Amino acid sequence: MKISKQARRDAKSLFQTCKVNGLLEDNRARQAVSAVIARKPRGYVAILHHFKRLVKLDLDRRTARVENAVETPPELMNSIRANLERRYGSGLNISFGVNPGLIGGLRIKVGSDVYDGSVKARLEALQSSL
Repeated sequence: MKISKQARRDAKSLFQTCKVNGLLEDNRARQAVSAVIARKPRGYVAILHHFKRLVKLDLDRRTARVENAVETPPELMNSIRANLERRYGSGLNISFGVNPGLIGGLRIKVGSDVYDGSVKARLEALQSSL
């Protein structure tokens, strides 16, 4: 779907009005979408489409997935949580999981940022260099 510059600007403006203290507020976003649907301005479908994309990107940016080869100890969880919140700000949704395929080490994904300190990644890098 081709989106006009004006629709992009309107969606971005709508998105900015839904933020409180830098964080997206669910109720405001729902109310904004309802208001756009009720008014039906020119290109409202494109506006809503781009708004949805902005919301998805913001949610991805605020979601962190931490994988470890074994169960992560609580003190390491607290340390990782503190470091991620210092780097990405408060309001980060962090989930911890076990992925035995990593062999050892950690893999952290926040939005499109991936920090891979796993043994598996090092072995793959070594294999590709040979």
